[in-house]
Amino acid sequence: MIYQSTRSKALKADSLQAVLKGLAPDGGLYLPQQIDTIAFDWKCTLTEDTQAIAVRVLSALLPDFNNMPQLVEQAYTGKFETEELTPTVPVGEDYVLELFRGPTSAFKDVALSMLPQLLCAAKAQTGDTDTTLILTATSGDTGKAALAGFADVPGVRIVVFYPEEGVSPVQKAQMVTQAGANVQVCAVKGNFDDAQTGVKRAFAACAAGALPADSGVELSSANSINIGRLAPQVTYYFKAYADLVRANRITAGDPVDFVVPTGNFGDILAGYFAKKLGLPVGMLVCASNANNVLTDFLTTGCYDRRRPFHKTDSPSMDILVSSNLERLLYLVTKGDTDAVAQWMNSLNEEGAYTVPQGVLEKLKEEFWAGCCSDIDTALTIKEVWDAHGYLMDTHTAVAWNVAQQYKKAVGADRPVVVLSTASPYKFPAAVLAALCPQQQLTGDGFDQMEQLQSLTGVPVPKNLSGLRQRAVLHKDCIRPDQLLDYVLEAAKKN
Repeated sequence: MIYQSTRSKALKADSLQAVLKGLAPDGGLYLPQQIDTIAFDWKCTLTEDTQAIAVRVLSALLPDFNNMPQLVEQAYTGKFETEELTPTVPVGEDYVLELFRGPTSAFKDVALSMLPQLLCAAKAQTGDTDTTLILTATSGDTGKAALAGFADVPGVRIVVFYPEEGVSPVQKAQMVTQAGANVQVCAVKGNFDDAQTGVKRAFAACAAGALPADSGVELSSANSINIGRLAPQVTYYFKAYADLVRANRITAGDPVDFVVPTGNFGDILAGYFAKKLGLPVGMLVCASNANNVLTDFLTTGCYDRRRPFHKTDSPSMDILVSSNLERLLYLVTKGDTDAVAQWMNSLNEEGAYTVPQGVLEKLKEEFWAGCCSDIDTALTIKEVWDAHGYLMDTHTAVAWNVAQQYKKAVGADRPVVVLSTASPYKFPAAVLAALCPQQQLTGDGFDQMEQLQSLTGVPVPKNLSGLRQRAVLHKDCIRPDQLLDYVLEAAKKN
């Protein structure tokens, strides 16, 4: 299968090279040239288990990889709380797709358990003997999941950058205690967009010669800009749909709406990929917090990052530059790389761009958008707990709240699946405050985890319960303008 950059028809790669490189040389993102023409029998997934669905989906999107069944088995067997990986749970009249049952209690585990397998397989098939240096910016969850996936993987080093004050204490503890001879973790003085922009600029500078061609090091990414990170996420849309069929909630062919808490736009884009492969996805609902740049864009057609940045109780969505939106624009414009390149250049240089009305109308046919404040997020956590005995984290609560907005606005009567992206124990202070709004919080994040468990009876995931005792191994902190130098120093450790 031929992949190409979203910004240039001339820059092409097969799926092996797309995974190895992560980012196209021009800064664009790799996409299959003809995703609409991929032959895929989605009905076969209705009777298959999760790993079999993953093999089918990944073989369709990444066909150049040999022995995909073995790669999937190595990625997932014995690593999740349940063999089905991502359970679909009824909550009231809706459903919650639990994506946090993996080794780091976040939805990123589904993809970042798979990406190391894909990367190593790509290196082996292509005869690549260089050290792969993974650069990753994280708003909280990607960092730990990537570190856990790549720790001590031969031929790979990984550097994770996170906003110094932009992740929860539990998320930070997960990252800075990560062991592994090939891992580095570094705080960035700024927000996630500062870290993400710095990583993109480092890629560009290294491609332009800052990293010598004979260094023995090549860069790649574990963010969802890497198609090897994005493709595995498509699997759980098919899994959720099959769950509803098996529960006799729908008949095969009935549309299902999915509501996704969205920051970098990768998770919801995976749903769009599933729809392109034939899955009867109805509306994809984009749920944002106070950083509602996506809500505004999908409503008006104007993407404008020139706005206040809000630190919220759902920090993994505190993002103003949503990288994967670029892939969607490529798809809805039928591969107009010139237009995409122009919009991305305007975003980089001017901070904004506006798509034509025709493009906006196409987006509105597929996507609905809403946002939710911290106050309403807290109210939602308590309301759902009181009404249904279901405990959700802040990001899931944003999505649940927007799901109710959507149903009220459009009168939708078909099944709604809310994607739950993290365990509530990754954000214990916010969840505890929501359940007990009159009670003053005491202790640190680990004390609050214990208090939350005592209050609700919901067990703390094993991977989080022992964090307090782990030694801090990573203490680096830099300014955004120091990021390239930090990367070059990391490359010298090859």
